[in-house]
Amino acid sequence: MTMLKTLRGLFVAIPLLLLATSVSAEEPAGTVTMESESVAIGIGVEWGDGTLTLEDGKKYNFSVEGLSVVDLGVSKVSTTGEIYKLADVSKFAGTYTAAKAGIAVGGGGEWTVLENQNGVVMKLKATQVGIKLSLAGEGLKVDLK
Repeated sequence: MTMLKTLRGLFVAIPLLLLATSVSAEEPAGTVTMESESVAIGIGVEWGDGTLTLEDGKKYNFSVEGLSVVDLGVSKVSTTGEIYKLADVSKFAGTYTAAKAGIAVGGGGEWTVLENQNGVVMKLKATQVGIKLSLAGEGLKVDLK
């Protein structure tokens, strides 16, 4: 029974690892920054607003819901990230689900890798020391403004 559970876990983990590896080999299509002004103790935050900056310098504002912070008493959280597989900005909006969480990066910290229904991949990292991101059960909803 334990061997079966181990094999089942590998079948789930291997595709996620391959996605994370393939993303890190690509050039990003742009970057994102997101900010939230408050976090309720024990609940997290629905999140806030962000800016998508494409490689050509064009900027797009967006709102997000469903990303919370695993920490207590935080009043302002900044998150930065990279966008991959974005050929058309209209494909950026949508619901992102966890593709891979907890990819260690040099110098400390972890990335959370998310993918939406259009195949767009977002790699996020909270910029405050000791802050970890948590995805709501229904995913991260992104709406362009």
